[in-house]
Amino acid sequence: MTDQIFTYITHKNGVADDTAMELAVAARKINPDAAVVAIVTGSGESLDAVCQQAAKMYPTVWKLADDALAYPNADVIRQALASVLPEKAMVLVAHDTFGMDLSPGLSVKLGAAFISDVVAIDGLGDGKLTIVRQEYGGQVSTHVAADISAGVVINIRPGVFQPEGDAAAAGEVVDKSGEMDLGTAKRRFLEIVEAEVGDVDITKSDVLVSVGRGIEDEDNLEVAFDLAKAMGADVSCSRPIVDAKWMEKSRQVGTSGQTVKPKVYIAAGISGSFQHLGGLKGNPFIVAINKNPKAPIFQVADVGIEADILDFLPELTEAVEAL
Repeated sequence: MTDQIFTYITHKNGVADDTAMELAVAARKINPDAAVVAIVTGSGESLDAVCQQAAKMYPTVWKLADDALAYPNADVIRQALASVLPEKAMVLVAHDTFGMDLSPGLSVKLGAAFISDVVAIDGLGDGKLTIVRQEYGGQVSTHVAADISAGVVINIRPGVFQPEGDAAAAGEVVDKSGEMDLGTAKRRFLEIVEAEVGDVDITKSDVLVSVGRGIEDEDNLEVAFDLAKAMGADVSCSRPIVDAKWMEKSRQVGTSGQTVKPKVYIAAGISGSFQHLGGLKGNPFIVAINKNPKAPIFQVADVGIEADILDFLPELTEAVEAL
C-alpha cells in the first residue's frame, strides 16, 4: 500500500525524537504523493504533547493511548501497531536500539517484508522497493530489491535523511485507541537506568572532539585533548575506546552510551556505525576525519577529510591556536 505510508514516532519526556522528521523525509523519498501517517503511542499529557509536535510534521497523526504504553516496551507496542495497521502496510521505523527490537517481530505479525538499516532509497516500481543498506560494518553498500506486495517494515538509519526547511503546516490528530488490541505481553517494564555522568557532562557540550579506533593507542589521546582545549570543546569517544578502558563510559557517544546534541561534532578516526550515530541528535555540523575513504561516517558528514588523525589533529590544533 504505497499510496499510504506509516511512520512510528519515538519520544521521551514529552519530546518527539529527531528521527520523527527524518522518517517523514524518507517517506517522501519513497513516494512523494503518498499520504504519510505518523503513529504515536504512550499515555497522559506527554503523549498529547508529542502528538501536537508530530502534527506540525505530518498531515495525519494516529494517537494510541493506554497506560500499558507509557514505557517503551516493544512487546506491547508491536501488538498495538499490528492491531490498527491496515493490510499490506508500509511502516518506517528508526533503526535504533528500540527499532531493532520492535521491527522484526512487527513484520512477522503483519506478514510483511523487513528491511533493516536503510541508508538510501533508489526507487519504487512493479511492486518492488529498491533501497541501499550497508554490510560489514559499513564497508559495503548493498542495493536490495524487496517485494513489498504483502507490505513492508523498514528501519531507517538515523541522521541519513535530513529534513530541509521548516516543518509542514499543522495536521490532524486522530485517536485510534478504541481500535487497538494490546493482547497479553510476555515481558514487562522494570526501570530506566540512566548513564552515569563523569567529570565532564558531554550531553551539555556545544562542541565535541570524538575519537575512535583511529587513535590507535591510549597515549595518542593527548592529540584529541589538545585540540579540544584549543577549541574550548570537550572530548568524547566511540565504544571501542571505552572497551579498551582508555576513557570512562560517561564520555561514550552512542546507543549504549550518551545521547548528545552538540552544535559541532568532530569525528576523528570513527567509522560511523549506526550504533554510534544513534547517539547524535539535533543535526550537528559533523566534521569527519578518517584515512579510510569508504568509512560510513562520510555519508553523514558535512565536511569529510581523508587523513590520518595522528597527523591531522596536531596540525588542526596549531591552526586553531594561531587564530
